[in-house]
Amino acid sequence: MKPEDLERLLTVEMPYGKYKGRCIADLPGNYLNWFARKGFPPGEIGRLLALMHEIDHNGLGELLTPLRRLR
Repeated sequence: MKPEDLERLLTVEMPYGKYKGRCIADLPGNYLNWFARKGFPPGEIGRLLALMHEIDHNGLGELLTPLRRLR
């Protein structure tokens, strides 16, 4: 993970599916868990979804709080 990946979680939107248009950082945990079970998509979206899943699963959402304040 690179530091700029945390910023990307707040700026990149989900490009498809039920939560299309919602930023990756705002996706619900059960949706991230579903991807973890079924497999993350290839490319940057999959990498960001996997990162957000790890953050959410481990209760580290507060890492994004300072970045949210800047927005």
